[in-house]
This record gives sequence, structure tokens and C-alpha cells, in this order.
Amino acid sequence: MKTIPFISVFFLCLSLPVSLYGQEQSPIIDMHMHTGLPEEVPPGIPAFCRPEPCEGDGHATVNPTDLMEKTLEAMDRYNIIKGFLSGVDWSTVQEWKKTAPGRFISSPFILKPSNSELEKLKLEYSSGNFSGMGEIGAQLVGIPPNDPSLEPYFKLAEDLDIPVLIHTLGIGPYMPDFRAAFGSPLLLEDVLINHPKLRLFVENAGYPYRDEMIAMMYQYPQLYADVSTITWVIPRIAFYDYLEAFVRAGLGKRLMYGSDQMVWPEKIDAAVEAIEQAPFLTDGQKRDIFYNNAAKFLRLEETEANQMKHKTSRQD
Repeated sequence: MKTIPFISVFFLCLSLPVSLYGQEQSPIIDMHMHTGLPEEVPPGIPAFCRPEPCEGDGHATVNPTDLMEKTLEAMDRYNIIKGFLSGVDWSTVQEWKKTAPGRFISSPFILKPSNSELEKLKLEYSSGNFSGMGEIGAQLVGIPPNDPSLEPYFKLAEDLDIPVLIHTLGIGPYMPDFRAAFGSPLLLEDVLINHPKLRLFVENAGYPYRDEMIAMMYQYPQLYADVSTITWVIPRIAFYDYLEAFVRAGLGKRLMYGSDQMVWPEKIDAAVEAIEQAPFLTDGQKRDIFYNNAAKFLRLEETEANQMKHKTSRQD
């Protein structure tokens, strides 16, 4: 029997995706990633943290190429097979998509809705450049989710049957027009009533609007949520209290992992760790958050089956 040299086995083991516990890492879907921030920040600046006074950690990587490389390295390290990726600069999103084919669900970051932007978006979708919508970050500039200016965007997403990520929660960057009150998940009710087939997920499960978000997820089963920034931007104990409330409420099948990687790719590590170390989650619940729930929301199995069917028909 042919033997494999020890050194080859050693390097093979190094190349395998490994979790924080030294075991082979199961696949992960990251439902919240960015190619940068809506506004420029100085290189090396620490990550955001809340509540102040607090000290963030990490060092901002603002060069787009360096940021992409570090993000892909982290994705490989944790076996993150797919990321929902958005950015204000649409060309940068396309560059990431081109560099790592099949790894990203490309999506535009929407800050200030307008008719001219909407017409450009229709062309981007028809050409296949984008396959998701959002983060819709209109709250950052003082626009609530039920504002009429966003209605055509939701209609377009429903018509195209594409997933939509929205910033609807009580915290955000320190921008002059941001309003915490516009982050109430209850403001999504008219949106979901008007667009019952909309595939919508809410950033950070609407933190800290716990009861409002639970009520909305109970009433509208098509509504999902990610747990992204709050895995690292707030105290860990506060995150665990919030996450456990949703799990105890029976909503563990509609929560999805995200890192909210912006310009701090090391936060991917922190976000994975926060889920892996949650003492109240079973292994099955962790797998749901890391992969199963997102796969269902994105209809990955259905998409892959259709792709295989199409490939087979072409070969015939």
C-alpha cells in the first residue's frame, strides 16, 4: 500500500477548515457582509463598540483589495461558503464577485432611495450583476422602512423574488439624521402586508426591540433575522440575553448568522466565536444559525437542483 509522507499529511491538515475547538468546520453562510463603509474612516481605526464609554478593538483595513483578501482568508478559515455582500460602490461588489466566483450573493447598499437609482438597479438585475437587495440602510439618513420612497424597491424585490436585508433596529452609526425610533420592527408591518411574498430579513433581529421583533416574526412567518453586528459590537452578555430570548420564543429556525464585516475582517472571527461559545445553544441550534436557516431562506437546495438540471439538459 502506498504511504503518504508525513509532511504532506501535515500540510493537508493545515489546509482543512478548522473551528475554534480544533474540529473540522461545517459550512457556514454569512448573511451580512460589506465591501466597506458608507463613509470613509481612517486606516487602522478600531471597530465600533456600544455603549459608550467603551473601547473597540481591531484595525480598519480600508484598501479595497486588502480588505477583500483578508475577508476571503477568514471565509476560508471558517469554511464560509457563501456571503451576502453589499456595498455603496457597486463596482467594488462586482470585483469581489468576479474574484471569488460563487462565494457571494452580490447586492447593492441602498442609502438614499431615488427613481434614478431604481432604474439603474433594474438594469443591474436584468444583466445578472446583482442577486440580492440591501442592506437597505435608509434609516441611517432618517428614512423609515415604511416611507413611500422605499415602496418601489420592495415591489421590485418581490417581483424578482430576491432576498432583502434591511437595517431596522435601534442602533446605528453616529450620523446626524439617524433616528432610533425609525428602527422599530413594527414599521415593517405595512411593508409585509403589501408584499406578502417579499423575502425580507432584519439586521440584528431589530436590537434592542426584542418584543416588537418577536411579535413581527410570530405574525409574519416569511420574516427572518440575522444576528450580525451585535455578536461583537455590544457586550457579549447582552447579546446572549437577546439571542436566548428568541430561541426560547421558538424562533431558532429563523435566525441567521452574519458578521457585518465592514472594514474589520477580524470581526468575522469574533462573530463565529460568539455563536460557537453560546452556552445555551445546542449543536443543532448552532448549525441552524450558521447554515440551515440561511440555506432554506435562500432556497439553496432548490437553486442548486435547478442548476444541475439545466447543466444536464445542456449536456444532453
